[in-house]
Amino acid sequence: MILVISPELIVQNETDIINQMFQEGLDLLHVRKPWLSRNEMIEFITQVDENFYPKLVLHTHYDLGKEFSISRFHFREIDREEEMYKSFMKENTISTSVHDITTYNTLEKEWEYAFISPFFPSISKKGYGLDSTIKKEMQHRNNLDVKLIALGGIDQDNIHEVFESGADGAALLGAIWKSEEPLNVFKKCRNVLMS
Repeated sequence: MILVISPELIVQNETDIINQMFQEGLDLLHVRKPWLSRNEMIEFITQVDENFYPKLVLHTHYDLGKEFSISRFHFREIDREEEMYKSFMKENTISTSVHDITTYNTLEKEWEYAFISPFFPSISKKGYGLDSTIKKEMQHRNNLDVKLIALGGIDQDNIHEVFESGADGAALLGAIWKSEEPLNVFKKCRNVLMS
C-alpha cells in the first residue's frame, strides 16, 4: 500500500497531480492542510475527481466528510490521547500517528493503520530523523490488528527497505512534493513495489 500526504501549503497544479497519481494507482491521499479555512478546504476537495473521494483521508474539517462522502479520518497523537476520534469510529475508517514501536503496539483495533515516523531521515524536514531507530525497532512489532505505515524519508531508492522490514505500507511526502516531477517519483516508487 502506498499513501501520499499532501504538502501543508498549496502547490502549483497540486490537485491535477493528485488526480494523475490516483489514475496511476495511488491507494490513499492524506489531505493535511492545517492552515486552510473550511471554504478553502471545500475548494481543494472539489478540484479532486469525485471518483477518488473514497480514497481521501481528512486531517481537519472532519465535518466535510458527510458533504463529500469521505469516510476516512486521521487523528494526530494528541487528538488520539484526547479521544477526539470517538465520535468518528462508527461507519468510518480512522488512522493515527505514532513515533515509536512501543506506542504502536498498544493501539487497539479500531485503528485501521498508524503512521510510524521518522523511518528514514526526513526529506521535507532537514535534520529530522537522523538518529531514528524505528527501522531497528520493527523487530519488536507485535500488534497484528493495526496496519503499520512507514513515514519519513521514503523515496524510490529505499522504499523496498520499508517492506523488507515488515511494514504494511509506505507514506510519501517530501519525495513527491520536493520533486520537480512528483508524478514520475510516484510512478517510480510504485514500480519498485510492482517488480
